Amino acid sequence: MQAYLVGGAVRDELLGLPVQDRDWVVVGATAEAMAARGFLPVGRDFPVFLHPQTKEEYALARTERKSGRGYKGFTVYADASVTLEEDLRRRDLTINAIAKSAAGEIIDPYDGRRDLQDRVLRHVSEAFAEDPLRVLRVARFAARFSEFSVAPETLDLMTRMTASGELAELVPERVWQELARGLMEAQPSRMFEVLRLCGALAVVLPEIDRLFGVPQPPEHHPEVDTGVHVMLVVDWAARRRHPLAVRFAALTHDLGKGLTAPELWPKHHGHEAGSVALVRALAARLRLPADVRDLAIIVARDHGNAHRAPQLRPSTLVELLERCDAFRRPERFELFIAACECDFRGRPGFEARSYPPAEHLRCALAAAQGVDAGAIAQKRPADIRLAIFQARAQAVAQACGATHSPAGS
Repeated sequence: MQAYLVGGAVRDELLGLPVQDRDWVVVGATAEAMAARGFLPVGRDFPVFLHPQTKEEYALARTERKSGRGYKGFTVYADASVTLEEDLRRRDLTINAIAKSAAGEIIDPYDGRRDLQDRVLRHVSEAFAEDPLRVLRVARFAARFSEFSVAPETLDLMTRMTASGELAELVPERVWQELARGLMEAQPSRMFEVLRLCGALAVVLPEIDRLFGVPQPPEHHPEVDTGVHVMLVVDWAARRRHPLAVRFAALTHDLGKGLTAPELWPKHHGHEAGSVALVRALAARLRLPADVRDLAIIVARDHGNAHRAPQLRPSTLVELLERCDAFRRPERFELFIAACECDFRGRPGFEARSYPPAEHLRCALAAAQGVDAGAIAQKRPADIRLAIFQARAQAVAQACGATHSPAGS
């Protein structure tokens, strides 16, 4: 019975990166032998155990055979006779198929160290094609290791897997899990680039795929292409280390531009309503968390108004604050401002420009929050809601001016 450190822990150690999680594979053991040593079984689909002291995961060496469609369509075989090389062969990429013994020996039967040195993401074997989720995983690794390229033969295999239709078998939760992890990497645009290269973006996120090739007014968007703009925006959100909800809102804020009739290009009047409808549909399809969905909706609906904030009438600003539920959710309104600023800066030459709408929106909220709604209600005006609204608009007018030019949309 021998235990080997495997996967990401070995890969990251060889790259000189911090090791987050340590996973082990055990060769020459049975589930009964593991239990006898105090390991706690946790795997439902295959034998995985928690170490009684460290709580790290130990999995029995196993092989898999395709038995159905989708990422769950496997028959797993775990036995004391399964070798380490057989276990590593079923893994996705060569850089994840490296093991390390307790004595520190590196076991690398599929040349993962060479691919680490050459900065290449390469599949281990044709067994890669048996799990469609691996298409998304490779794209996610491309976002994490942005200097790595996908091997041509791996990209070709991913393209064939996409054409087979199996990506449609993936359950929404797993798709979202991979997309969310990719969005939180250093350069999320690389994930979408790889998915687009193999045709998977049109399957998984057709709303994003159709944005490429759609032009925008060059005076506001030097990059012109809407798809390129969205990639710049989401990468800016990553550069600023914004949370997942902001990054997803950055990704989806312009979905409605993909619905504009070509004869109307490069203008996209009213695209916000289309964006909101598409965000709602996408959220339902992928079963997004409520906080991610709700922020994406308000950013899609009102990012144009945010850019124009210094030119808006005080009453219109108060309406915006109410529509975004800023009085009850000021922390989410700050995320809204962050996403809108990412939209502004996701354009060549705009990265270092000032963004006056951000402070104008904060000024408006602070001024409106300073109104004592309770005191107004005690005076029993004919329409309490209107009286509070008017007081807030007056406070905004006094505290914030309208002195700046629009930021663009």
